[in-house]
Amino acid sequence: MPQTIPTVTTHVRNACALLLVVLLSAACSMAADDLDRAALEADILEWRENRRASLMAPTGFLSLAGLFWLDKEITTFGSAPDNDLVFPPAADPYIGRFRLTIDGVMMEPRAGATVFSGDERVAETLIADDTTESPVMITHGSLAWTVIKRDGRYAVRLRDFEHPALTSFPPLPYFPIDLSWRVEGTLERYAEPKRVAASTVIEGLGWNPESPGVAVFEKDGKTHRLEAYASGERLFFVFGDRTNGRETYPAGRFLYSAAPGEDGRIVLDFNRAYSPPCAFNDFSTCPVASPRNRLPIRIPAGELYSRDAYVGSTASH
Repeated sequence: MPQTIPTVTTHVRNACALLLVVLLSAACSMAADDLDRAALEADILEWRENRRASLMAPTGFLSLAGLFWLDKEITTFGSAPDNDLVFPPAADPYIGRFRLTIDGVMMEPRAGATVFSGDERVAETLIADDTTESPVMITHGSLAWTVIKRDGRYAVRLRDFEHPALTSFPPLPYFPIDLSWRVEGTLERYAEPKRVAASTVIEGLGWNPESPGVAVFEKDGKTHRLEAYASGERLFFVFGDRTNGRETYPAGRFLYSAAPGEDGRIVLDFNRAYSPPCAFNDFSTCPVASPRNRLPIRIPAGELYSRDAYVGSTASH
């Protein structure tokens, strides 16, 4: 049987077919990359919307109107100036008193005081603090308060559901989205999780979170390390970088990541780095970035900070 000899036309046809396959494969890969990028950017934009909505919610950090430390056994409160804790004018002149007990903070309203827990008017009651499973919120007109416990001390955190910031707060500023700052890393676990010492924005008030280990990642050929803190099913980071005090909040920023799998791999998306609550008011107890978590690099991703933008919009500024 005679052998068929490929012609030049056949070779050209085959080469064209191969080139077409390669081009189609590359186009599909580029399309997939573009889709992934678009999905990631859309997810970040949605996170930004949720971030602002959370701040502006009635129980968000923009409604804070006061933080009062309870440093003696009996503390009176109300809007009258002779109270130990002077509430805003919207409060009754004399509401009652807080009493420190071995079990926590007891609230003892005056007869006739209109204070509620949910829909129920309350008399003397132990206010479960925010470290318990069921913290209690007390309401009085447009005001509300809870008890917080920090470093063994109790404080009353006051909110105003009619705070001007809830309707006038400006949009949050951000660096442009840069997916190169979505970096993969590894959690190097300690043999056992341990408590670590950190500071807060309040002088003398410490913070001792549990750390499961250190996140290690590379950027531009250099290795960086961040101490991670346990936060339910996620990891929490309080970090500083060379944008602090210039473009971002001076005390550092916050960042969450999903907990690592068995291989220890994690993703740190610095596009989701954000200012702590103390950037917007003086009534927060934010941790600040420890020297262990201050990176010697500039991270131009995530939330920006401008004190001037918030003047007149928040309780403290």
